[in-house]
Amino acid sequence: MQVNWLVQLLAALVPMIVGFIWYNPKVFGNAWMKAAGMTDEKVKGGNMPLIFGVSFVMAFLLGLAYKVLADHGTMFAAFFRPVIEHGAGIDSASAFGTELKGHIDAYVARYSSWTHGLAHSMVISIVLILPIIVTNALFERKSFKYIMVNFGYWAVTLALMFMVVAQFS
Repeated sequence: MQVNWLVQLLAALVPMIVGFIWYNPKVFGNAWMKAAGMTDEKVKGGNMPLIFGVSFVMAFLLGLAYKVLADHGTMFAAFFRPVIEHGAGIDSASAFGTELKGHIDAYVARYSSWTHGLAHSMVISIVLILPIIVTNALFERKSFKYIMVNFGYWAVTLALMFMVVAQFS
């Protein structure tokens, strides 16, 4: 799996930038604080360097999810890995391997775009993130407003992260 580490680091900043805007009191901050049962005292009482540091590491891992879940080049690379490494063992220097690699490279080039990242982020947001947020909110006895504020944040954030990684990796 080839990773552009600079792009991944930049993508890891997206949740912080979006969060700064999304949870601003003039946007959804007041609604979130009320729905989450947060107070100014609780917010100010947190260990902010630790919170932002761990959040950045988690955002970095989330950015890598694109390579694992949506980057077709990463998936097709398995054709050329040895069988012992869970690959298909195709020799890329053979006539078949060269032709297959040419088709795969053309396919991957077509889908290395921000629109591809957006499409995958929307699917993942609906089938993965939404169920997690709703399930947690139900057991925490949180409101529909809480679910929508947090799901909206993560859907927008994941879309922007995947768009960045897909376009610039």
